[in-house]
Order: sequence, then C-alpha cells, then structure tokens
Amino acid sequence: MSLAAPPHDHHAPRFRVRPPANWMNDPNGPFRWRGRHHLFYQHNPDAPVHANVHWGHVSSADLAHWEHHPIALTPTPGGPDEAGCWSGCVVDDRGVPTAVYTGVDRGHTGLGTICLARAADPDDPALADWTPLPVPVVTGPPEGLDVVMFRDPFVFRHDGRRWGLVGAGHADGTPSVLLYDCDDLTGWRYAGVLLDGHDPVARAAFGGRATGWECPQLYAAQGGEWVLVVSLWDGDPWTTGYLTGRLDADLRLTPRTGGLLDHGRDFYAPAVLQEPDRVLLWGWSWEAREQGEADWAGVLSAPRVVDVHPDGALRVSPAPELRRLRAAEPFVTAPGRAGLPAAYDLTVTAREHTTVTLLRSAEGGQLTLRLDPDGGTVTLDRDDWPRKEAGAPIVVPVPPAERLTVRVLVDGSLYELFVGDRATVTERVYERADDIRELSVTPGASVTGWALVPPTRG
Repeated sequence: MSLAAPPHDHHAPRFRVRPPANWMNDPNGPFRWRGRHHLFYQHNPDAPVHANVHWGHVSSADLAHWEHHPIALTPTPGGPDEAGCWSGCVVDDRGVPTAVYTGVDRGHTGLGTICLARAADPDDPALADWTPLPVPVVTGPPEGLDVVMFRDPFVFRHDGRRWGLVGAGHADGTPSVLLYDCDDLTGWRYAGVLLDGHDPVARAAFGGRATGWECPQLYAAQGGEWVLVVSLWDGDPWTTGYLTGRLDADLRLTPRTGGLLDHGRDFYAPAVLQEPDRVLLWGWSWEAREQGEADWAGVLSAPRVVDVHPDGALRVSPAPELRRLRAAEPFVTAPGRAGLPAAYDLTVTAREHTTVTLLRSAEGGQLTLRLDPDGGTVTLDRDDWPRKEAGAPIVVPVPPAERLTVRVLVDGSLYELFVGDRATVTERVYERADDIRELSVTPGASVTGWALVPPTRG
C-alpha cells in the first residue's frame, strides 16, 4: 500500500509517513533489517484522536517509497500494556528484532513499565508478526527517586555493551534521563542518572519550564561527541532540544552546548537510528488544528541526517535519498514569480537580504521567508495564517556568512525548513480555498525548485 493521500484532502501529505487514516503520534523504533528501513509509530487504528495506542509499521528499501504493514503491537487484554503500547525502540537481540517499549496498564498513574516484544519470524522481510513477552522487564521507576513520570525506553551501545535510557520527571519538577544496564534485555539494572535538569548547560539551553524529559535518544557523532535528544514536557508536549558533549567513563553525560532541535511549533518526539556511517532522525508533526477536523491526524517528518559541527551545534540536513522524489526537471531556476505545486523541494541561496513568498491570501496576507546572510538570521513570518497558538514570526539565528541557503520541503500542510545545515523549522500551514500558492523571490538570490512526484521502485 502506498502512502498517497486521498485526492480530495489537499492538507494531507502524500510523501511522508502517515497511516491511511486515523491517529498517529511519536515515531518509534527506526531499525534497519536485511536491506530495509523499518519505522514504527504510535497509532490509534479506530479514530483520529489520541487514544487506544498501538504501534503502526511501515518499511522502505530507499527512504522514499514506504509500504504499510500490519499493526505491529496491540494492547494485550489483562496485560502490562492493556492501556497502550507506548513509545520505545527496536534493537537486534542476538538475531531477533526486539521492540522495547512503554507498557501502560489500566491502573497506571503516569508511570509506565518497560516491555519487550519479539519478531515472530526474523526471516520475514516485512517483520509482520510480533510476540509480546507477558511480563515487563522493568515494572516501574527505581525506589527512592520520587519519580512521577517514567517512560520511553531507548537502547544504545557503548564499548560493546548495551545500555538503556528512560525519560523521567520528578515530584519537585526536575526532568531527568535515567540510565540502565540492559546488556541482557530481559534483565535491566538501574545504573544512575545520565543527566538531569539541574545541569547548567541543560538549564541554559532549555530553561526551567520542562518538568519531564520524554523520548530520550542518544547517538555518537562522527567526530566522537555524543548527542542527547530530549522532548521537553511541561504537562503537555512542548518542544524538543539537544545537548552535545562527552560520555564519561561512568556513563554520565557532560554537555558543552545545546539548543532547540527544531525551531518550529509542530515537531515533537524525534527518534534516531544510529547507522555505521550516519544517524537518521524522524519526528512527529502534530496537527495545528482541532482533533476530528479530518479522518486522519499526524504525520512524520522527512528523514533527517544529524551530526555535530565543530562548535558543538547540531548539524542537520535532509536525507539525500529524498532527491528520488524530485521531478525530472525543476519548475523554477531563477528569482521572480512561479506557481507552486502542492508538494515541492525548493532551495534558495541568498548573498544579500532576500524575501521569499510562498503563499498569499485574498485579504493580502503572506507566508514569507526573509534571509539575511550578513545578520545571520532566517525569519518565517506567517502573517495572517491563523492557528491554534498565536505567535510572533520565528527567527532562526545562524553564523553570519557571505551566503545563506534555505531548503524548503513542502508536502500538503507539512512545511519543513532547513536553514543551511544548522537548524530546522517544522510548521503546519493549512491553505484556505482562496489562498494563492505562488513563489516570489526578490532579485539577488539563486533559486531551484522541483515538484515532488511518486517515487519509482528500484
């Protein structure tokens, strides 16, 4: 089954991962197995609302064409995941793909358990069937820490050994990431706090608003530094952040810098996949409109390649495989005006202050980007496009330079901006019937844009 959206719904992305209908949230368990990338996600198969949480499942041989598979994880009546199979990861456990996830039972009070499910047939290229273990491997948080939020296990390797992270929040409002020794996936042992919100670098990067750190992800950058990715929870999903630094001998993270992982308002709960030569990341883009306005809700971002700059800042760019979605010929190759398709891949490089308009309304409002290489800023101004949260224009700072490049990936209502290779902005924009989809770029910039077309196999 392809991921093409219903033709009548112009808001629905056609080229990003989302279920054919109903609810989606966090990406879970990105995993490469026998030449295919598998990607799971939080999913309500019955309605476009956040409830009845299962794991949906897609896979791809090329990161461009995705195929749906049967639901991977389903809550077990009377089991530890009876009230939902919540977020986690997938690992290779001695040749058997194994999901490590948050189980929630009917009596939970915000504290999850850590559950396992194994691929029933590792030789099945679709990994279609999964068998949950009947008993959690971790029944709750460690005693004595006064933890009130405990969820989202993530497993990583360090010095040939397997370790686990769990997102947490404490009764005094301190967020943290807990560390476990899980070299034996069925025998987890608490090993301390990887990092908490009292760390001065974390405090400077994130402020004090978050009371919990969800969906912790840890990866090793190409230069040897480690990057911790967390989703900042303040009673509701808020935003995402990252910290870069060193992993000490006692497996405590000492960060040197950090910041927002994405500067937009519609991106959360990213998941990473550490490959031998790169790290891939996907995030969830929620709907910036009321639940129930369509028969679907939620979409995953385009896959992003993440690393670290020498100054410790995040390095991020679209996965190169996305070029397979480009039409054979560009629809625009110079500044000026051009009509815009519903899905496109646009690159603008500015050597002086440049304004890029992407949408115009009948009332005169505009959706614009302003690129300022000398000042080192890119500004996204939504003008009069209303949304659930009013807000000022989004200003993204980057180091000043002679030229500044922004790549814009648009797929229906999903807008993803890549500011050089240093920052991203993910926003949802819902066009109205009388809006005009037209590109306008002031002189002095170079411009190339391709329509997105269904990928060919092979």
